[in-house]
Amino acid sequence: MVIFMVPNPPEEPPVIVVGAGPVGMTATAMLARARVPVVLIESEPVPKTDWRASTFHAATLELLERVGVTGQMVAEGLPVPRYQFRDRRDGLVAEFDLTLLKDETRYPYRLQLNQQHLVRMLHERLRDDDSVRMMFGSRVTGVAGTPRGASVTVESPGGPLTVHGSHVIGADGASSVVRQSLGVAFDGYTHAERFLIASTTADLAGLLPGIADVNYVADPLEWLFLLRTPESWRAVWPVPAGVPAERATAPETLQAQLQGLAPCPGGYPIVDAQLYNVHQRVAASFRTGRVLLIGDAAHINSPLGGVGLNSGIHDAIDLTTRLVRVRAGEAAEDPELDTFAEIRRRVAVEYVQADTRRNTERLNETDEERRAANRAEMRATAADPERARAWLRRASLLESVRRFGIGTPPEEYARRTGGSSDPRREDPVAG
Repeated sequence: MVIFMVPNPPEEPPVIVVGAGPVGMTATAMLARARVPVVLIESEPVPKTDWRASTFHAATLELLERVGVTGQMVAEGLPVPRYQFRDRRDGLVAEFDLTLLKDETRYPYRLQLNQQHLVRMLHERLRDDDSVRMMFGSRVTGVAGTPRGASVTVESPGGPLTVHGSHVIGADGASSVVRQSLGVAFDGYTHAERFLIASTTADLAGLLPGIADVNYVADPLEWLFLLRTPESWRAVWPVPAGVPAERATAPETLQAQLQGLAPCPGGYPIVDAQLYNVHQRVAASFRTGRVLLIGDAAHINSPLGGVGLNSGIHDAIDLTTRLVRVRAGEAAEDPELDTFAEIRRRVAVEYVQADTRRNTERLNETDEERRAANRAEMRATAADPERARAWLRRASLLESVRRFGIGTPPEEYARRTGGSSDPRREDPVAG
């Protein structure tokens, strides 16, 4: 087996980032910005092009200013200040206007931009950075702690390697090899139904007058999520467990589903379709020694609300802010990394899991009394500017960032919370 080391002095071992999706790329960009050597390892041969996530919230756009990419994202993306909650039977229920937050953020909107564009932008910035070594087409097979840090074993195009570093960051998705190598439990559950996402270049706004660029549509039989991106409109709907994947994704099925929304003469041009399982899970711990978990490797959730990708980016920026301090000798390692693990797991449980679970349950509620109560509550919230602002602060993740901060030093976090608290105490996914 070949032993691979980045050509830096022994006192500057690299941080190893596993996974080059938007979360792993963000972590790499943050470290490179501070001139921390990084080895980025990705199993795919080229930067990822998954279309799945496409929403960036205000808090995330503010944080991504730290790597200098927000301006380009806004220029290429679609700012969406309004979004709607609708009912298939009753039509418009409530509309929320993010411009209510214009005095609180520079980005009073949701930015619709498919996640592969962020990956592309960061890859373009990092590929010529001499502090970054990228290993695409290389699969991590195991992770282990070492006396001086941590290491990963890798199957690369040139053969098996062992890569040594000061820390390993697992950003390798829901099926994380890093997490599984550590034996960290991934507690929670998987929805019985799967979600299908179809992208079409048809103009849904023209076919469905009155809809916003983002719409959550409740229905006891088949809820719907409609949103616009710069390239296309996207529709998400549930697929029952008993329906074979081949039937759910067949062209005739996709056409029938979309034609059921609104007739489109000549048929809907479909540019992408994906069927995937949906989970609500959180890792039992985000830290094992010098190995850390972020993004989907640490927590996965329903996409309804668009917070999974955003929270993963927050994980990445929180963790790397701390690693930079530790490596510069400005902070003690254990308090910093323990605080990362506590804060980000707490946010995953109290915000990401709680909100996405409620969003999904609200859309597929079958009890008519509860459906009526949900509609009344949404209308009342949207009609009251103060309640609407509070709703939007939470939905845009501004609330969780303002509450816990990003990279908040351990002593400041202790002051804010009155001392450390156990993030599992109200944990809806804890075993």
